[in-house]
Amino acid sequence: MQAAVLKGYKDGYELIIRDNADFDQALSELKDLFRKLQLDTVGEEKQISFTVNTEKRLLGAKQKQKIEELVGNYPRFSIYKFVSDVVDTKDALEFMEEHTVHVNSDTIRNGQVKLIKGDVLFLGNIHKGGILQATGSIFVLGDVEGILHAGYNDNVIAVIAGNFKRAQQVRISDLVDIIEPDMQADKVVAYVNDLHALSYTTLAELKTLRPKIFTQIGGF
Repeated sequence: MQAAVLKGYKDGYELIIRDNADFDQALSELKDLFRKLQLDTVGEEKQISFTVNTEKRLLGAKQKQKIEELVGNYPRFSIYKFVSDVVDTKDALEFMEEHTVHVNSDTIRNGQVKLIKGDVLFLGNIHKGGILQATGSIFVLGDVEGILHAGYNDNVIAVIAGNFKRAQQVRISDLVDIIEPDMQADKVVAYVNDLHALSYTTLAELKTLRPKIFTQIGGF
């Protein structure tokens, strides 16, 4: 069985390195493939890029470097990206963290900033001058007199829902608003509307605006 396979498409080439093959054997076959491809394209000036697919195997930094050095011998060839059917542990943990609702009951005092990756169900207290930031949505059941910042790092889909009437400010992505004392009692959700402005709505309307988030919070 071939350890390395070259496939051509309209927008480039894919190099498949079989995950059950010996890497040195694959590297040897790649050398032969590149020599042949160079001969087959003599006289052409178009740059050719490759996506290297390693299937269910993750290449180490030195293995990737060897492939890059091999391709570097051919000025018209370049590697577009490495892809695989698996992710490394670090990426997997970061993905899980970003897609988990974290429960937090901290007390955030004046001058303190708490950053959480993903969504957070907040049960604690935020004093005036304290800031709770989340890359996802913030669901508030605690006592908030400080600042709530959802969608930190440019996530405009995030919302702030719950008991935020006493907050100094609400922020979503790069937008900031000061809570008015006469806000209607049923306006318990802050979100970014189609005009890229902060707006407020009810939990019932959230089902239409952000159905995935509404399903996620369930009986919140």
